[in-house]
Amino acid sequence: MLNAHYIPYELSFVKPAVTSRNTLFKKKVYLLFVRNSKEPNQFGLGEVAPFEGLSTDAHSDFEKNMQAMLKLINEGFNPLDLELEKLPSFQFGLETALLDLAMGGKRICFYTNFTQGIEAIPINGLIWMDTEEAMLLQIENKIQKGFNCIKMKIGALDFDAECRLLEKVRKKHNAFKLELRVDANGAFPLDDAVSMLKELKRFDLHSIEQPIKTNNPDAMAALCRKRLVDIALDEELIGVQANLNGFALLKTINPQYIILKPGILGGFNTCDAWIAHAQQLNIPYWITSALESNVGLNAIAQYAASKKLSIPQGLGTGSLFENNFRSPLFVSKGYLYCDGNSEDLWFDFLQLETN
Repeated sequence: MLNAHYIPYELSFVKPAVTSRNTLFKKKVYLLFVRNSKEPNQFGLGEVAPFEGLSTDAHSDFEKNMQAMLKLINEGFNPLDLELEKLPSFQFGLETALLDLAMGGKRICFYTNFTQGIEAIPINGLIWMDTEEAMLLQIENKIQKGFNCIKMKIGALDFDAECRLLEKVRKKHNAFKLELRVDANGAFPLDDAVSMLKELKRFDLHSIEQPIKTNNPDAMAALCRKRLVDIALDEELIGVQANLNGFALLKTINPQYIILKPGILGGFNTCDAWIAHAQQLNIPYWITSALESNVGLNAIAQYAASKKLSIPQGLGTGSLFENNFRSPLFVSKGYLYCDGNSEDLWFDFLQLETN
């Protein structure tokens, strides 16, 4: 019989994180502990991290709903039989904890060359919204650290200023040496999206994430057909049941890429369903974290490693928090690594649990 409980934890950003939606100072997460009553000293660890304004389950009653699910588990209900479509954040944390428990409670969900420290994962360098000068400084800093793929948030500043910034970067670093991705988080007005993408086209961008708001499939499909800048769907996938409606959505819009956030979409099985649809339609994908702590990031990175993807992934978020958990993950020269001798490097979660 399984026993499950959680501990809330508040992550603090080193620097306020600005997006086109809002500015983030704190991020509340829940650490989920799952044990088998036969081996109480061993536990699986998962992270439940609903993202306010983005996750479909990030409501005031979220914690109450999570407690109800944990009560069922603790009463002997099979967690695999729970209906969790409306609690994707919890679904991800529970799936991660169960995988970890099945693998011996060593914070390993997918045993790969990455977890052994043999292979690393290429990642993009994330640039947060700031003043034009500060963003340019962020970009140059990432390049000096060895990143050859930069992802820049756009949509909150003056668009002309953002274009001037991209122009400065491109004059110094051509597309053969530096891959540029931009993320609009749905900020482009429908009526202006075509002209804005035409302006961005001259900067040889790899892609733009979610240029317009979700739930405009025909407008998004039209933008994708124009191929002004390759479009990656991100928020568009959130709240869509992959098994029921995922294929129809991707076939209608036919994007150049899709982006998978396991912590928001509902875990790895859900992402596998999206991948199956995308592969059927020849749509490439990459995987990103969504401001989870190192617990969630670790699981997502292992999942990404299991897919053996060669393009940069969106996994470089561990350094954003000043009170993140100690872990074997580290970034060097544009790659995410996992120390193969990882057990001694993890934060002591037993200590946190008993405090």
